[in-house]
Amino acid sequence: MINSKITYTENKTITDIVFVKTIPGTGVFELRPLDLETDMPLLHDWVNRDYAVYWGMNGFSLEQVYDSYREILQKTAVYMGVFNGVTSFLLECYNPEEDSIGEYYDVKEGDKGMHILVAPFEKPINSFTWSVFTVILDFIFCDANNQRVVVEPDARNHKIHLLNRKAGFVFETLLELPHKKAHLEFCTREDYYKALQAV
Repeated sequence: MINSKITYTENKTITDIVFVKTIPGTGVFELRPLDLETDMPLLHDWVNRDYAVYWGMNGFSLEQVYDSYREILQKTAVYMGVFNGVTSFLLECYNPEEDSIGEYYDVKEGDKGMHILVAPFEKPINSFTWSVFTVILDFIFCDANNQRVVVEPDARNHKIHLLNRKAGFVFETLLELPHKKAHLEFCTREDYYKALQAV
């Protein structure tokens, strides 16, 4: 289990850090709201990399990425993750009832959907993506209203399936979505904390 120090901030504005987690031996992780005006060039670069093919924005222009996130923000909370002062990952949190995924399973009160995109690194950091995973799940479960996280990763994205299992996600079924074949997986608060004990 990772020993860490966590700070959650309720009162926030667009420029505020809303969550901080320090992982000894790794560094400081922070979450702040996405800023459409300043974050788009960096995000545009990420989503156009080969590794981000499952994000569905390969080939998008800067304007298309901007327009996509302007629309996403109407129903989704989007955060940029900062690692030791460098913007390093993106988190989307959404209500499954307001998303197309809600048409494919029985949404329960307390369900929260998430999407994660990690920045490309020239020098890999040991277990960095796993650290990001714990930061995000700690953040989501800091809200007592969130009891279960739902994800629907592309069936071909084997790296994310391994991380999901490590974090306590349980595979439910294979979905035929309009844009992809996906795994429907769930992780309760209890599943996550139990998984942390096993790491």
